[in-house]
Amino acid sequence: MRNYHKKRGWKNILQSKPVLAVFSVITLIFAFEVLSFMGKMEVTIENRKIVENKVAQLEQQKERLSSDIAKLKTQNGVEDSIREKFGLAKEGENIIIIMDDKNASKTEEVPHEGFLSSLIFWKNWFK
Repeated sequence: MRNYHKKRGWKNILQSKPVLAVFSVITLIFAFEVLSFMGKMEVTIENRKIVENKVAQLEQQKERLSSDIAKLKTQNGVEDSIREKFGLAKEGENIIIIMDDKNASKTEEVPHEGFLSSLIFWKNWFK
């Protein structure tokens, strides 16, 4: 019978209420840590998508800048760039500059009803 009690000794200790309570607390702590880890993992996945989109945009920008650099290495590219930035023209070409009249008064249209509105419309039309 002693052999039976010796074998049961560890089982009795492991199955006692205090040990089971400690294991339950450890299990709950582990479960909460797993849940918080899952939340952090979702945030990390969202951040990764944002970074991947940013990398794709930067790759497109890099390609665009590389093509601009290649264009500026040619004589026509340099000429086009200078003409665009400074508004220059080749010999024999003319440049037209359109300027807004800063002294022009701004008129607001007030809705009129009836016969007066048609008169005002035609008056404004022929100005």
